Amino acid sequence: MTKRHGISPVLPTSALLWLLIAFGLLLLPQLDRLPIWLSVSCVALAGWRWLVQLGIIRLPGRILRIAIMVALIAFYVLGARGQFSVETASSFFVLAVGMKWLETRTTRDVYVLFFILCYLAAVNFLFQQGILWALINFIGISLLLISLQVLNAPDIPNSVATSWRRLGGLLLKTLPVVVLLFIFFPRLSPLWSVPLVSGQARTGISDSMEPGSISDLAQSSERAFRVTFGGMLPEYRDRYWRGLILDRFENERWEQADKAMAGRPGRISSDGGIGDLREDEYDVLLEPTYQRWAFALDNSSPVSANVTGEPDGTFVFDRPADTSIRYRMEREENPSQRSNEQTLSQADQYRYLQLPREGNPRARDYARKLLTEYQEPLDYAQALMARFRSQPYFYTLRPPAMPEDSVDALLFDVKRGFCAHYASATAFMLRAAGIPSRIVIGYQGGSPGNNDEYLIIRQYDAHAWVELWSPDRGWVRLDPTAAIAPQRIESGLRDAVAEEGSFLENEWISPSRYGDVALVRWLTLQADSINYEWQRWVVGYQGQTQMNLMSRLPGNFSLRDLGYLSAGLFGGSLLVAGLWTSWRQRRRVPNDPLERLMVRWRRLLEARGVDVTSSDTPITLARKAADQMPAQGSRHAVFARAVNNHYYGSAPLSRRDWLRLKRLLSSLTR
Repeated sequence: MTKRHGISPVLPTSALLWLLIAFGLLLLPQLDRLPIWLSVSCVALAGWRWLVQLGIIRLPGRILRIAIMVALIAFYVLGARGQFSVETASSFFVLAVGMKWLETRTTRDVYVLFFILCYLAAVNFLFQQGILWALINFIGISLLLISLQVLNAPDIPNSVATSWRRLGGLLLKTLPVVVLLFIFFPRLSPLWSVPLVSGQARTGISDSMEPGSISDLAQSSERAFRVTFGGMLPEYRDRYWRGLILDRFENERWEQADKAMAGRPGRISSDGGIGDLREDEYDVLLEPTYQRWAFALDNSSPVSANVTGEPDGTFVFDRPADTSIRYRMEREENPSQRSNEQTLSQADQYRYLQLPREGNPRARDYARKLLTEYQEPLDYAQALMARFRSQPYFYTLRPPAMPEDSVDALLFDVKRGFCAHYASATAFMLRAAGIPSRIVIGYQGGSPGNNDEYLIIRQYDAHAWVELWSPDRGWVRLDPTAAIAPQRIESGLRDAVAEEGSFLENEWISPSRYGDVALVRWLTLQADSINYEWQRWVVGYQGQTQMNLMSRLPGNFSLRDLGYLSAGLFGGSLLVAGLWTSWRQRRRVPNDPLERLMVRWRRLLEARGVDVTSSDTPITLARKAADQMPAQGSRHAVFARAVNNHYYGSAPLSRRDWLRLKRLLSSLTR
């Protein structure tokens, strides 16, 4: 290596290179939540250390290191804004790991950095638990172990290849024990939980709606949740996934009048019920939303204990969903008709009739005029839907910017909008006519997963519709989108905007954009199916799921039995490992591959009647073999010289030479 500035690297270059690659891999799961400046700083600091290793620059002195540390911490404090959670703490930890590169000078520093990066791999699982991220973490840890092996034996020929073989052997030996302990080790609920939510915005529906908000979300193909049904999949038009209610309209914006308390931040149970699904049940695997609401079909009730119902028919978790959550619901397929005596309280009537005193005058006048012809709420609603069907209203993902009186502009001028626009105008018209109404935010639709085993609901399935109050029937769903663009409700957003060509127009690399290509669709479904099973049976393998599995095995295991079984597996593994090590030592099987060939050679000579003693050198043994077996003497001499050159010569034995000697010994054996 060329040296510059008189610098000679103290650490083996290959060991440091593997350590840097491992750091880059372990940093990937953090990138989507870290500030850009923090990610860039970590990469720059690691790159600085690599340039030092190449002899191009020097490590900073103490004063410069302190200045860099103070500047980066100041940026972090300004960005955190006084918030403290596991998310902000882990961000600071990543920053500390990045700064550690400027102190990595000796072998001891590499050991410290090794253990810090192992901890970073564990921190990654707090935020990314998919199978792809688990694989990246596993590769990162493997590279850390490789760097450690190369660090301790840099001069061994083919040290990297030898390290990979040794690592593979260890994996094969320990994997069965790890799998068995994963299955049988008792899954107990944690004694405490820690805050993970920092209030940072995430992709998904929010607790407010204004013109254009859902159309922006509809350009995302990210997965929202998956659903497995015990019976048949519901028809597409019946897949209305209710999330939350918006009941206050101010400044052209719908929001919740009484926002639910965020709750104490922390983790919630991800168990989703016990046993097989019944015909009327379905399991939901929700992606992290960092919100409290759950999604469910109409006429559903919770089965699992991690979700509770609200008076307005929605469902919530006790705490924000900061990780994948699995919950189970039960649906009444044919609900009985509501009692005619149902009424709204005065407080609820005021809540669901609220409108600003001014604004949208043409819509108010039209509502009063329509009310003179249709006094019954359902008749009035149908007349309003008839207007949407008969006049040239358009459903579009490219809605124009609305002026201040957005309802007037949509109904009488623009006549182009997305579901949020039409739902807002419909609810406004109902309230202006004295009919209690509210907006429901959620999702509508969902595409079948692999082999139609479950539904995949994505962000572009986000939808808004209206519920109006009828004294005879209670709350009734009213969806203006079904009147304007029925194909959106019957088959999905792709078909609804096919003529416009705006489906995922900004996501060029999204597989969902090319879902009409058979190969792309098949590959996407296969990948999603693997990830789904990983989430359900590996990430979601917790207390109730474990007991459900144990109930299917003979013996009816309890938690105590699982504890005894796990202890037995662990103790048995240690016993087997000890016996194996003792047997190898008794047989004196060395770790050096060439030394193992020497042992085989000595045993071969003993079997052929050669007097072999512990003090014999390879050359001496070759001479004895020539005396005993003259026809093979030359080949034994070649073997002996190769062994001597390996241990005492200047040129180490290459892998090709080792393979040649192995074949030579095999021929001598035959």
